[in-house]
Amino acid sequence: MNKLKDYAELTRFNRPIGSLLLMWPTLWAIWLAADGQPDWSIVIIFILGVFSMRSAGCVINDYADRKVDGHVERTKNRPIPSGRVSANEALILFIVLALVSFILVLLTDKQTILLSFIGLGLAALYPFMKRYTHLPQLFLGLAFSWAIPMAYSAQGGSLNDPLLWMLFLANCFWTIAYDTYYAMTDRADDVKVGIKSTAILFGQYDLLVILCLQALTLSLLTWVGFFATLGWPYFVALLICIWLFYKQYQQARERERQACFHSFLDNNRIGACVFIGLVTSYFV
Repeated sequence: MNKLKDYAELTRFNRPIGSLLLMWPTLWAIWLAADGQPDWSIVIIFILGVFSMRSAGCVINDYADRKVDGHVERTKNRPIPSGRVSANEALILFIVLALVSFILVLLTDKQTILLSFIGLGLAALYPFMKRYTHLPQLFLGLAFSWAIPMAYSAQGGSLNDPLLWMLFLANCFWTIAYDTYYAMTDRADDVKVGIKSTAILFGQYDLLVILCLQALTLSLLTWVGFFATLGWPYFVALLICIWLFYKQYQQARERERQACFHSFLDNNRIGACVFIGLVTSYFV
């Protein structure tokens, strides 16, 4: 039972925020591709896939960080650095979760299956980028956003649709923004152990850059709404997001560790707000 608890902690099943942040844009893509009438089997496949693949990503991330997590206050008690789960066990668990995700993708079409290989590559690559570049959040943005073309394709949308790639870019900018808040919580420890991040790169301009990224996100989502001729609830949702982003900024102004972490967590509301506005717009 203790081992199962350790595995749940390693996969973050006990902390689903990352899965939710990955799920919302995936659902945006499905609803847009389906013009508000999604195939519910596709919805279920992708929700399950989001949770399994995000968990796989968490495992490979902790495996990659196993030698530095013990030196970071927030991560020193994670299952691998604390010795509760071995590195080999983590690799096996990653393979199992990746296989589960691939089996789910096999229930879709050939194009989506081919796209999934790129997604797996991005998910496996991201954890190692923080050693070589100050932009690992960019790679996370690409990895988290790749579910969008996959979902769009599975629902029957064209990969040549500009709406798809506007949504893809919007989610990339949003991911970089919220993961910079996350990186700000570890900035002092990361500098000591040599881990790179946008929080370190942006320095004193971190909050300004986050606001700019959020503005780009909302601008692109607004264009998506216009091109898809979405109803007024969608645009009201985007206005609410402006207020939510401002609250995040106010909360993190002093750059206190827990405040930055809460600003990161609050992005679940952003994803849900856009989704509710998107879905509702098809009924007015």
